[in-house]
Amino acid sequence: MNITVNAKPHELSAQTLDKALLQLGYTSSAIATAVNGQFIARTARSQTRLTDGDRLEILTPMQGG
Repeated sequence: MNITVNAKPHELSAQTLDKALLQLGYTSSAIATAVNGQFIARTARSQTRLTDGDRLEILTPMQGG
């Protein structure tokens, strides 16, 4: 399926958000996710199904000052 991840197109085989994160290489639990503008809690990622055309935003913490 084709989805947009952080404003870039991706083709994924994963059907759920947790599997998509693994496929994209996000292994840390310290991230925030949103699908189509809706925040998705870490505990809900395995139940969040993705469909063709979805927009996924992934935010990771940054260090610096």
